Amino acid sequence: MDLSVTDLVATDSDDLWVFGYGSLMWNPGFAFVEQARARVFGYRRALCVHSHVHRGTAESPGLVLGLDLGGSCLGMAFRIAPDDREAVLAYLRERELVTHVYKERLLPLRLADGRTVMAVAYVIDRAHLQYAGALQADEAALIVAHARGRSGENVDYVMNTLEHLRAMGICDHWLEEVGRGVQVLRARR
Repeated sequence: MDLSVTDLVATDSDDLWVFGYGSLMWNPGFAFVEQARARVFGYRRALCVHSHVHRGTAESPGLVLGLDLGGSCLGMAFRIAPDDREAVLAYLRERELVTHVYKERLLPLRLADGRTVMAVAYVIDRAHLQYAGALQADEAALIVAHARGRSGENVDYVMNTLEHLRAMGICDHWLEEVGRGVQVLRARR
């Protein structure tokens, strides 16, 4: 039986976990009682969301992270105290569902200690206008190298993400390849 996120929040016996694969990993913005490395299977971290405001424009969209189908993704899981469930979900929905490019889902995670838990995660809506598709690393690098939005250059977003992942001991080979491609393209300017 699949539980909806609403059902899980209403249940006192089940823990509420949240999965972070991007900035939520190092900047969750909410209180939690436990955190652990976690892996989700069937999804991967990807620059698959067109950014029309913060890291690009409508004329020259940038790319930001999404959790897309395929592979697996190493990230962080956060267990939320029962009293904080509703507030944390409200915060996450405000943060992640602004344009509805992400869908709120409950996904099974394997924690570093071997436990399996269900967690709230925000996965890309492949039918959404902002979905960039499954890009090759060189295609993503070309977009990132030239995009700039309200929050700055797209390259800064990607390099900051890579720095944080490295600091956490997480190597994302595809994203590293994008980063190398961006550096080559920027060196040619």
